[in-house]
Amino acid sequence: MKKLIGVFFAATLIVSSSCKKSFFDINTNPNSPTDAAITPAALLPQLLHRVAAKVSTSYNPEGDWMGYWARSGSYGPSTEEESYNITTTFEADEWSSGAPNTGWFDILADANTMEKKATASKQTFYVGIAKIIKSIGYMYLVDEYNNVPYSKAFDIVGNITPAYDKGADIYKDLLLQLDDAAKLIKASSADANPGLTQADITFHGDPTLWRKLANSQRLRLLIHESEVLTNASAEVAKITADGAGFLGDGGVDKNGSATDESAYVNPPYVQEDGRQNPFWDTFKNLYTGSAANQYYRANNYLLEDVYAWSSSSSYDTRFLYVFAEAATPLNGNVYYGYNYGELLPGTAPKAVNSSDVSGPGLAISPSQPQWFFTSVESLFLKAEAIQRGWLTGVTAESAYDVAVKASFKWLGAPDSEAADYLANDPKANFSGASSKISQIAFQKYIALAGINNFEAWVDYRRLDGADAILKGGNQPVLPLSLSPSRGSRTIPLRLMYPQNEYNFNAANVAKEGTINPQTSRIFWDKGAR
Repeated sequence: MKKLIGVFFAATLIVSSSCKKSFFDINTNPNSPTDAAITPAALLPQLLHRVAAKVSTSYNPEGDWMGYWARSGSYGPSTEEESYNITTTFEADEWSSGAPNTGWFDILADANTMEKKATASKQTFYVGIAKIIKSIGYMYLVDEYNNVPYSKAFDIVGNITPAYDKGADIYKDLLLQLDDAAKLIKASSADANPGLTQADITFHGDPTLWRKLANSQRLRLLIHESEVLTNASAEVAKITADGAGFLGDGGVDKNGSATDESAYVNPPYVQEDGRQNPFWDTFKNLYTGSAANQYYRANNYLLEDVYAWSSSSSYDTRFLYVFAEAATPLNGNVYYGYNYGELLPGTAPKAVNSSDVSGPGLAISPSQPQWFFTSVESLFLKAEAIQRGWLTGVTAESAYDVAVKASFKWLGAPDSEAADYLANDPKANFSGASSKISQIAFQKYIALAGINNFEAWVDYRRLDGADAILKGGNQPVLPLSLSPSRGSRTIPLRLMYPQNEYNFNAANVAKEGTINPQTSRIFWDKGAR
């Protein structure tokens, strides 16, 4: 944790220590901050931006593993990722790096500071937001590593090398924190939270939408641990008692598609160095106009097997919005993908001949808002909760239909395309599915392509048996990497702890035992393999 400790002071004393242009400079000289300048209102915009950038641009290996993306023909193999033989250096910046917009512990340090500052000044709306941000960050850490430092993570004086809390205990406390967050926000007043409408670059101080986000996040935690949860009804009752509902359930239009209540961030973004929308800047174009990404391209699993784009019997038009047409098509192949992990000859089509992952439904402009929790995902969570008997009011099939329609609409597809898909494509048939849970999760998998690659990896791991996704039935089987270095290894079940933990927090990380990404599991992953 030595690196985390250094990051803590850097992150809490300086929102951004870089001299690079930033939306969020809070001091005349960012290298000489004053404590008075570190207010909740000064911390919040950067926090929200960093969370959105993290969620939308960090989970590229997971996108590859889950059949969304693949390496283009312009690059050689990424051996560690494609062989599934991951080490303590693989995605180490998920934990902590000290650089802006990277490690979750870097982001959480600022969120922790904001919560303390807001608590001391009785700015309870900011306290609630900080708790929601912390719940998101810690969820990702647990879902990657299982047990992580939590209760003593930022107690620098008393615990310079913090012990690890169990993942199940962290989840339990996150639910309590989210319950508190919703209550604090509901009872707060605008006058007691100076600068909130300007600093809140997500919902601009709307308490109902923040409570909806808290409730959707609570439901996401419960769905993640659905295979091991014993008190789901009691936890869901706390959510419904709040009365705000979930993201996306604010109503439907005449075509049955839900209102978009996604959690977006916009400082605003502009086409300048360091100020573009994160997804656009990472996967579409740099501020200069040149291509930002020549590496990630369409995976043939999603393009050919799931979307079946080249088949006349396919009704799933979402490929038109998730992937872009090849800049220089070969032999009329305007949509062209690759098989994950394959060794390509020098004559293989290159990046310009293939479909990039920033299609017109995802990458709209350098100034577009950046999502970090979409109402589409929330609606699929709600559909699964109804199917499990946790929520009542509408049928699971009705909720499923609304979620699928919302997926098309969110990407910019006409309502008619969603209606045709639900009515005619066998992959969308809810009533005929042998497992309704699997069917909901499969459509959620399709809907989150490029939007939340990580959540697909969660569902792939947590659902087994008849409820498994991408393993047969009306769902095409997800192929494993074609890398000749893969051997018998399969898609990893977790990440390795980063090497810095073994270097600087050795005694505590050693208590976690020997970690094997092929066999060591997150606490909610209990099914047969």
